[in-house]
Amino acid sequence: MEIDKENNTNEITSKPSDATSSKSTGGDGAYQVPWIEKYRPQLLQDIVGNEETLIRLQAIARDGNLPNLILCGPPGTGKTTSVHALARELLGKSYKDGVLELNASDARGIDVVRNRIKSFAMNKVTLPPGRHKIIILDEADSMTTAAQQALRRTMEIYSNSTRFCLACNVSTKIIEAIQSRAAILRYTRLTHEQILSNLLKVCQSEKVPYTEDGLEAILFTAEGDMRHALNNLQAANSLAQSKPGGMVNQKMVFQVCDQPHPTIVRAIVDACDTGNLEVALAELQKLWNSGYAASDIIGTIFKVCKAHNTLPEGKKLEYLREIGFTHMRISNGVNTLLQLMGLVSRMTQMTMALQEKGKQ
Repeated sequence: MEIDKENNTNEITSKPSDATSSKSTGGDGAYQVPWIEKYRPQLLQDIVGNEETLIRLQAIARDGNLPNLILCGPPGTGKTTSVHALARELLGKSYKDGVLELNASDARGIDVVRNRIKSFAMNKVTLPPGRHKIIILDEADSMTTAAQQALRRTMEIYSNSTRFCLACNVSTKIIEAIQSRAAILRYTRLTHEQILSNLLKVCQSEKVPYTEDGLEAILFTAEGDMRHALNNLQAANSLAQSKPGGMVNQKMVFQVCDQPHPTIVRAIVDACDTGNLEVALAELQKLWNSGYAASDIIGTIFKVCKAHNTLPEGKKLEYLREIGFTHMRISNGVNTLLQLMGLVSRMTQMTMALQEKGKQ
């Protein structure tokens, strides 16, 4: 692994040959680059998923007519990566000088908007003809309302030289005055197929030994988040390498992620489906005694129930409705075992009521 310092920056990069010649978790004492950074796409065409949004960004890169942008969607779907790739294609070699990025870890109160952002917008930078400086505000929905109001005025004053790209999870937390001045691009969670194709490329490059159920477990825990999937793969691979003949399998992944095992949760749902309350409560008690939080258990119950392939559709919807109500109570702070037992009891009661109805 090599640390290149080109153009006097501290950005850590790895040569493409490193991915195939050595494992990122090798024992040579070399600094290990997180795979989410090592395999971060540099061009718009390399980004996975959200094809319609990417087509609009590619048209902007081709025409050079960049409006102010608001990119909203769940984490790990490629919002920040898309903006940086767009900036690279628009600015070329001037990318380092023409882009300012601030994210939630930076101070972004009203003083930062008035001073740092304003001073960058005022600076003279040599850019390709017809191009603008770009200010990227990651997680912009965490900015205060006062800071957003100050930003609105700055966007107007420096519209001739600067464009703003705001990435956020929920666009409604951006004030309407900014929303009306920007084009809104929406991102959705990635599909399992899109994440799997990327995971397979990384496994091939890093020579990761894996099993099919291991990759399925990563997809299950990732929930459409590419960053989460790559982090879990790297962590599971590190654990696998610490054991002789280790492979990234289902057991390793759930050990790393520390989530309730779906097989146990599936047994609870199946017991409710057959009306066997004692078995369902016994399995639930085991999970609780293992130390899992109520929010983790209810989240896994929801995912398992949603993906259940033998439950009748009507019963599945009723189950999901009850799970949703219980999830709401747990989120409000009533995170006790009694809430989960009540859920299991109500799910079993539904099954028994349907069986009684069928006998009549």
